This record gives sequence, C-alpha cells and structure tokens, in this order.
Amino acid sequence: MHDVPALLAAALQLGAADVAGWSDGERRLVSELPPGRLDVAGLRERINDGEDPLGDAFCAIRSAQERRPLGQTYTPAPIIASMIGWAAALGRPERVIDPGAGSGRFMTAAARRWPKATLLGVDVDPMAAIMARANLAAIGAAGRSCVSVTDYRALGADRIDGRTLYIGNPPYVRHHQIAPEWKSWLVETARRQGLAASQLAGLHVHFFLATAAHGSPGDFGTFITSAEWLDVNYGRLVRELLLDGLGGESVHVLEPTIAAFADAATTAAVSCFRLGHQPRSMRLRQLTKLQELGALEGGQEVSRQTLSAATRWGPLVRMSPKPPDGFVELGELCRVHRGQVTGANSVWITQRGMTDLPGRVLFPSVTRARELFNAGDALADTAQLRLVIDLPEDLDELAQDERRAVDRFLADARRAGAADGYIAKTRKAWWRVGLRRPAPVLATYMARRPPAFVRNTAGARHINIAHGLYPREPLADEVWDEILAHLRVSVGVGQGRTYAGGLTKFEPREMERLLVPSPEVLLRHAAGRPAHVAH
Repeated sequence: MHDVPALLAAALQLGAADVAGWSDGERRLVSELPPGRLDVAGLRERINDGEDPLGDAFCAIRSAQERRPLGQTYTPAPIIASMIGWAAALGRPERVIDPGAGSGRFMTAAARRWPKATLLGVDVDPMAAIMARANLAAIGAAGRSCVSVTDYRALGADRIDGRTLYIGNPPYVRHHQIAPEWKSWLVETARRQGLAASQLAGLHVHFFLATAAHGSPGDFGTFITSAEWLDVNYGRLVRELLLDGLGGESVHVLEPTIAAFADAATTAAVSCFRLGHQPRSMRLRQLTKLQELGALEGGQEVSRQTLSAATRWGPLVRMSPKPPDGFVELGELCRVHRGQVTGANSVWITQRGMTDLPGRVLFPSVTRARELFNAGDALADTAQLRLVIDLPEDLDELAQDERRAVDRFLADARRAGAADGYIAKTRKAWWRVGLRRPAPVLATYMARRPPAFVRNTAGARHINIAHGLYPREPLADEVWDEILAHLRVSVGVGQGRTYAGGLTKFEPREMERLLVPSPEVLLRHAAGRPAHVAH
C-alpha cells in the first residue's frame, strides 16, 4: 500500500462498505478505483492481532506536515490500552463515541473490550473514515458500527438508554486554522453553560466543550490531547469544565521524552472525566515512562478549592511533597524575572552605527535565544549583541544635543506606531522600555531544547526572550558555578511546558521550581576556595 488508490482498494476488500454512514465524499474517493481483487488475508490477520497497517500506511503516504491542518496524529497502542483500561474499571458502556476517529484505533480497541456496545466514529476526513470502516469490518464489528464524516461539534447523536463512553484523541489544530463561525460557536456554546471562552482556543478545547454539550449525566470519557490547556489562558474553559460539567477525575501528563506520538514532540495529557460528577478533588500525575501509565489509577489528590483558585494547573501536576534531601528549589536562592517586553522590536532594537542616539540610552542586550546558546557557559563580550534603546522617563534630564537626537527618533517612532501599541499605552512614559538591571545569570525562555544557563560576566541586559536569575542574597562565584553546572545537566524539556511542534517554555515560576543542591552542599563544594561574591 504505497499510494492512496492501493490503500482504498485494500480497505474496500476488508469490508469498509459494510459499515453504516457512508458519505458523498467517501463515495467520490472510491468511485474511480480500478477493478480487481486484492489478497488482504495478511492485513486482516494483522488487524485482528491489534495492529493498524492501514493507519500506518496512511501516515507514510501523507507526511506529518500534510496531516497537520486536520490535526491527524495517531495514538500508540499502549496509550489506547491504558485509556480503555480506565474506562473498563467504571463498567460497560452501551455506546462508544470517538470524536476524532482517524483510522479507528480507539474504536477497534473498544469493540474488542465491549462486544455488545454500539460504536460511533466521527471524522471530517473521508479517507480516514474509510480506513476506520475497514478496521471495524475486519474484526467483525461492522454490524454495530457507524462512521460519520462530519464535524464532531455538529454531531446529532441520539440520546440512548444507558451510558456513552467518549474516548479518543481530539485533533490538535491551532486557532489560526479554525473558521470564524466555529469560534463564534465556541463562545456561544460556552455562554449557554455559564462559562467564558477565548477565540484563541485550539480545536481540542472545542471538543471538550462539545462533549459536555452532547453528553448526559452518567456518561464518561477519556481524551488524550496536548497539555497546553493546563496552563494557557484559553485553557481555562477546559479547567472549568472538568470542575463543573465534565466532572474531571484525573489528569496524567506525559513528558515529551516519552514520545507519545511518533510525529509530534509535545507534552501530552490524558484526561479522565465522568459527566454530571462534581469532583471534590482530582488526581494529577506526571509521568516519565510510558509503562507508568497503567490503567490511569495513580496521581496526587488536589482539592477542588486548590484547582479552582489556580490560574494554571501545570505547577500542580509537577508539585511534589518535598524536595529530596540535599536539594532546594532554585527560587529559594534567587528570583527569576523574564526580560522586558519592548512592544515593538523593530523600533526599540538597533545595531551599532545605525543610530545617532546618545550612547547612554543604548544598552547591549540579549535579544535572541541563540545568543545564549552560542555563548557557552559565560557571556563575556557584548560586541556581537544588538542594542536596546531605553530612554529615561524624564527626557529633560538629557543634554540639549542629546534631546534633539531623541526628539528626532521619537518622531520616527510615533510614525511607526510605537506609541499606539498595547505595551506602550500601559507605560507611564510610552518611550521608556524599562530594562531590568543586568542579571548575574541569563537563561533561555523558550526553545526546542533544554534551557541554556549562562553567566553574564559582560553585564548584558535582556528582553523577554530570556530570564534573568537574581540572587536573593549574595552568592559566591563558586556557588553559582555549582548551581549552573547542576542545572545544565539536570534540566530537561519535560520540566517545562511543551507545545505541539516541540517548543518548550519555562515560565519564571516554573524555573524557580527547579531543584538544585542546597546551600550547605554548595558551600561544602566551594570550601577552601577564595570566595568572589556576585550580587
């Protein structure tokens, strides 16, 4: 099956036509297939052994980039088994709905586990729907299955006597690719449930809301999604739904090092919920090994009150009762501050020789993450750094010739719109960036790799692409060296927030929660050596 016609022909030969719900789009796909029969006995055997040769072939034919607009990332069998195991512990569903069916991996697993349950798969891609039909037919579940080529948000499934299990991998599609009418649907549907929604929400957030709207008390479900909703502002809707409406039971966060998906480096979260349930607490758990997932039973109990009060749940997932002996959180030793936002980098960042502004308003600054990655252990020279223009709040303190140059610059800045942006309007003086003082240590904020921790011996400033580490009390250079040596080898991307696409963020408070050797341990390492103190 090296091309689409061969894949479709195999699906038909496996019995895809026997599953109800065929759409016009699917019929068009198969209408021009050449005649002939294929020997699919080997495929059928593999499918009955729990494999998904059709889905694997589809992922080989369509690249990850081609599948990204529809959020088509297929879930590995061990994760599906864990989610099915959790659901089975709650009893037998009369119906199973997969809101983003893909090739039918969740549906076939559910068909095997519950031989009397009806099965409904939903997907917008006719090609995926045909594969799902074929897989269901191959295991003998065609008569109790239906696949609907429609948008899950518009699903008109009938109410039934008995419970429905909602299970699957809602597609990850960013808000930029969501049509305005669906963004309006999100806001209006949330409003009817007494909740607020952001139009910046990704499609997985829409699917959580749609499940709350489609389901009935007593229904239950488990979804695997990107973990973004735990922390971002638009994820507040999911967090509120799990506390009121969806009835959250647990969230299990898989570090990206687990490689939950073959073609997406992201922090994944498996959420378990029981509709109509009002949880007094939820279990939160962070996993570093896939084998730990089990039947989604573990986790630390976090009270409803704590969850309701928290603006982000990521730190609660990573919360541990107490650091190991000999370690403290980095935040006990220093504060972490993100660099200042300029509001208009094209206006406030320049290069040497490109401006006639006085030197005292030009500050060599780290403005690109790669400047820290390239610096190694220490940033010792500012010659290659760009300059941030940081004017005083009171321009009258400038000398006359300096003021003339600044006035010319500000006139150009106004014409460029620098005075009209949101950031400028929140400042006391729109022209003052307000750089922080040089930090003894700089760290990268977001990248596709662990953060760089760099001694700032050159005294460079930094903007919001980096964090500055400022000691609460003066620390000897030797102590800093011990701290940074530990951080460089111990911090991985799984300790930050990883988004689909592989970008990992470390917010200031998340960085402060990183563990480092305690002051006593550090002082023992530094004992007997001259102490040079950094402030």
